Amino acid sequence: MGQTARVSAFLWIAAGSLAAWLWLLLCQGFFWRTDVRLPPRTEPDVWPTVGVVVPARDEAAVLPVSLPSLLTQDYPGRAEVFLVDDGSTDGTGELARELSRRYGGLPLTVDSPGEPPAGWTGKLWAVRHGIGLARARAPEYLLLTDADIAHGPDSLRELVAAARTGGYDLVSQMARLRVESLWERLVVPAFVYFFAQLYPFRRIGRKGARTAAAAGGCVLLRTEAAERAGIPDAIRHAVIDDVAVARAVRGSGGLLWLGLAERVDSVRPYPRLHDLWRMVSRNAYAQLRHNPLLLAGTVAGLAVVYLVPPVTLVVGLALGSTPTAALGALAWLVMTGTYLPMLRYYEQPLWLAPLLPFTASLYLLMTVDSAVQHYRGRGAAWKGRTYTRPDTVPDEG
Repeated sequence: MGQTARVSAFLWIAAGSLAAWLWLLLCQGFFWRTDVRLPPRTEPDVWPTVGVVVPARDEAAVLPVSLPSLLTQDYPGRAEVFLVDDGSTDGTGELARELSRRYGGLPLTVDSPGEPPAGWTGKLWAVRHGIGLARARAPEYLLLTDADIAHGPDSLRELVAAARTGGYDLVSQMARLRVESLWERLVVPAFVYFFAQLYPFRRIGRKGARTAAAAGGCVLLRTEAAERAGIPDAIRHAVIDDVAVARAVRGSGGLLWLGLAERVDSVRPYPRLHDLWRMVSRNAYAQLRHNPLLLAGTVAGLAVVYLVPPVTLVVGLALGSTPTAALGALAWLVMTGTYLPMLRYYEQPLWLAPLLPFTASLYLLMTVDSAVQHYRGRGAAWKGRTYTRPDTVPDEG
């Protein structure tokens, strides 16, 4: 009787996991497809002015690769770069000036806003300062990009053309992250895959859609839309600032577009598991709004969706339950199939796809660790700063 009950329980669990995967496959905005690229565009007769805002804190290691790609943009209109040195101690500001003298190209302004006041994250305080500098030139668009992002020579041109053609207030591209070390191969494509699962790109671009997200490394924003949405003041405490920007723009009636990049790349290395762990865990619990119930639901969901298929396959074989093993195998097969397009996009070997349950288990542990670090007072830490929960910060308004 006990054996029969165990087999029945695992059978139902396997069936539930398969049902979840069939729903994700067909009903979650086809998140697994990687063909959402910049939409069709035509070049405008008159190119609008653009202010490029680059917040930078201790970025001397990556700046020689990323900044010249911005300074040498092939853009027909007027554009300027504003690099905001956010309290760097490695000579980031002076290096930026030297690179500007060496490469020429777009005009560069380097300035520093000082330490952020209470209620502001360092990056958004730097973005606020950069936007203020840019607005003095009255640009029609703002390109918000990170200091570790290298742009193809026509990146700005294509972003602006796409925004003008489609009438978008925000156009964002998910930069292609570096994938060279073993751990980067295992973790990085899955990071983008999980992000797309949470925020299906196809839904974001629809008029009237509720889903809103952006990729902070590359965000072209209409200046008027930024002012209407109160950016960045309205989101000054946001740790996950890219999603917060998109929600603010959508909340003010703006039209968004988000897709995968072809010539926008992150040059920041994450060679060790420890580096990738910090990248994920510093923001994971903030993504869950520091809510223990959401944490519990996320852990349970990751287990049911990603861990149950291989477990029930093995258990089914061990218990001699062919239906249980078959359901587990089928769920694992669907999961593997949905991951293949992302591996192709990152030009990685397809044999990595069946390892997604292992990678998901790492993300589960990273998420739990993010919550643990938060309650120890070390959550959302980045480059010497630790940010508290938004509701513990006094409102300066």
